[in-house]
Amino acid sequence: MKSAILFVNLNRDKAKDLSEEIKKELLTRNFMVDIFACSKGENYFSEKKYDLAFSLGGDGTVLYTARAMAFSGTPLFPINLGTLGFIAGIHPDEWLRVFDEWLKGNIIISKRLMLEARILPAAASKMPKASDAQKLLCLNDFVISSSGKKMLRLNVYFDNGSKTPQQENIISLGQYRADGLITATATGSTAYSASAGGPILDPEMEAIILNPICPFTLSLRPLIRPANETFIIELDKIQRSDALLIADGQETIKLEPGDRILITAFAQPCNLIASDRTVFYNALKTKLSWLGVKNA
Repeated sequence: MKSAILFVNLNRDKAKDLSEEIKKELLTRNFMVDIFACSKGENYFSEKKYDLAFSLGGDGTVLYTARAMAFSGTPLFPINLGTLGFIAGIHPDEWLRVFDEWLKGNIIISKRLMLEARILPAAASKMPKASDAQKLLCLNDFVISSSGKKMLRLNVYFDNGSKTPQQENIISLGQYRADGLITATATGSTAYSASAGGPILDPEMEAIILNPICPFTLSLRPLIRPANETFIIELDKIQRSDALLIADGQETIKLEPGDRILITAFAQPCNLIASDRTVFYNALKTKLSWLGVKNA
């Protein structure tokens, strides 16, 4: 017997009715079905394993579902009840057809990079360690922003993974003085990072965007690095304002001066059903009003 869970954003029109329709259909196909109503500030937790996770809402609901299912690697079935649809690519009227094709193995699975952030408090050892650290995951982006009105001072490094004695692993990018800092995946390149002047990447690229928000100097520009590297971001010890680390605009951890944030690629990708490059580029052309470009 297969199992499925439905993550339902009840703030969306027709979400409740559609969830009941999907549950009824799945039960007739001998699926075990659970429903989780997404709500702000409530984190999903369950030790149960599922064969499939439905997301009923907009792109924000997909982000929530992706983090909830990240450790299990459960494929996501993203039904678009929102307006953007950069990630949620399945129309409500088409869900059953797409579901049948998925059961037959005929649907493309889009593998999307996710990021993991480990927060090392200032009191911890000077060298980064994985133990005893708070952790967050994201599909779109991590944002470090000031909790007040002061500019942030962030010392930024990356670990290029070099093991040769002629080259150090840790490379400093210097101090970033800005209103904040975005580290985004290719999936998140069309979100906050794009609004802050960042580049738009193909959604399946394995790369990390480092994008300062309103930097003090114009010389600080967005930077793209390979996903197999580690970013190390340290709040300056003389920082006069506390800061926040925000995952996908939905989860928040308070930071203190001297804290370090290690950002790396998460061990497993997010497996999105029927949300491939075609969905992404059609949404991109529509939202950016690329005139003269016809959908395939």
